[in-house]
Amino acid sequence: MYVVNNPVLQRELLVNLRTLRGFALLFLYQALLGLVVYIAWPQDTRLDLSENPQAARKLVDLFFLGQYVLASMMAPSFAAGSITGEKERKTYEMLLASPLRPSAIVLGKLVASLTHLAVLVFASLPIVMLCLPLGGVSLYEVLAAYLGLISSVITYGAISIWCSSYFHRTSASLVVSYLLILPLALCGVLAWYWLSDNGSLRLWLTITALPLSALLLTGAALTNTSSRLLHPPDVGSEGKEVVDIEQEAQTAVGLVIQRDQFPDRLFAPAKREDVMEDGANPVYDKEMRSEIFSQGTLMLRLVIQVSMVLALPLMAACLYIWPQLAPWYISYVLLFNMLVGPVFSAGSVTSERERQTLDLLLTTTITPWKILWGKLIAGLRVSSVLTMFLLWPVLLACIMVQLYWPNLHRVAAYLAIVLMACLTTALIALFNSVLFRKTSMSLMASYLAIIVIFCAPLAADFFAAEFFADQRGASGVEWLGITSPFAAATALPMDVALLPSTDLEAVSPDKWWLVAGYLTFSAMLNTALLSSMVWLFNVRWRVAE
Repeated sequence: MYVVNNPVLQRELLVNLRTLRGFALLFLYQALLGLVVYIAWPQDTRLDLSENPQAARKLVDLFFLGQYVLASMMAPSFAAGSITGEKERKTYEMLLASPLRPSAIVLGKLVASLTHLAVLVFASLPIVMLCLPLGGVSLYEVLAAYLGLISSVITYGAISIWCSSYFHRTSASLVVSYLLILPLALCGVLAWYWLSDNGSLRLWLTITALPLSALLLTGAALTNTSSRLLHPPDVGSEGKEVVDIEQEAQTAVGLVIQRDQFPDRLFAPAKREDVMEDGANPVYDKEMRSEIFSQGTLMLRLVIQVSMVLALPLMAACLYIWPQLAPWYISYVLLFNMLVGPVFSAGSVTSERERQTLDLLLTTTITPWKILWGKLIAGLRVSSVLTMFLLWPVLLACIMVQLYWPNLHRVAAYLAIVLMACLTTALIALFNSVLFRKTSMSLMASYLAIIVIFCAPLAADFFAAEFFADQRGASGVEWLGITSPFAAATALPMDVALLPSTDLEAVSPDKWWLVAGYLTFSAMLNTALLSSMVWLFNVRWRVAE
């Protein structure tokens, strides 16, 4: 009953593979990869295949790295809701009461959630085969790369299902999955890039060390998940929707929320015990004082602890040992906000639809503007506080490291970029929450939009520099960076004139125009999003649906 006659697997496959989303995703995935290969195809009229052209190797490396990153980022979106979805649909206990073994349930969920990705990966084989006649890459390297890709995707799916067993909400499971998977994916990209000049070593590691490590990690994750389903600690959760924070604080390790103490009361004030003031915004007051920790503080503790563990080596290297690398630490802070920011805003309006309270809210005398800014600030407060945890080392470095003293204007620009990114991610998530009916769809649409706006300009600039450096219009691609906070942060390298050992000629010049362009574009985008949401509320968008 594990694979052939597994009802969980059969049901999930029938539901997932028949959706329009699966066909649309396959088309977009193939079109994107095909477009990359078409644009980067060598433009030479005649190719000498006996000289092992570097252009062909760069093309294949770019193809695999792009596919690896896409598959790694999509794996949690399919698997992180496998078990939390059962809890949200109130079918979790019925599933556990079935005669299925917990291991069969977990295996069925894993195979079903990764079937979409398997179809995408194998459907890309014809495209990569077109690159083999160009030379530079052997068939064995292609097969080894696909083995590594499949092993990594299975591992990331197992990690996502493991996270799904610990949480009650898909949004919490998704953000923790991304926090755990992203460092592993980045390590894989860097290892593949660094070993590009040593093909034999890369081939050997891909077919030996990587599958073995993936097997061990996957086995540990699935075993622990099966054990939790065999002895579930959260059975009966339907009657325990709200966790007692005081009781949890006695056993919690790490973050403990004290609502009556500073600074916790700034973003988690105590429940109101008196009458609300006249003229106050009831939506804002309700959202600020609502039980945002109704399912406990496990997600917040994990987010803070994992982010700080990853930040410590970056903090030491980029802020104190080599201060000229401070923009890279700011990029890490921006990446963290990309993952965490949408979680607290993507369900602001969809949760009202799911509770069927949106119609009641819109029939009150509260204006759409008050509803929206109340929900925006309530969602922005937690993501901003979590992001600020990673920014205080920058302020500390300004006091301890002498190099930062003549660079305070650059540090101020870094802070402005991060704050604008926090506002942008929250507004994009809130906008998608207005458009969609379900929180899960709103969250995934928010991630997709943020990745396109923030990261697509970086990919276009890298692509132009690698394959079209001698073309006339390649330099114009840099202007696309006005949409990306990463491009704006790296456009301001630290002035290292106080470090005599540094090669000053290698330092890039400041590009304040890129920072100003990013702040201007983001302000215009946020204004347009907020105005669109107010208009949609005024016309009663999807009310009574």
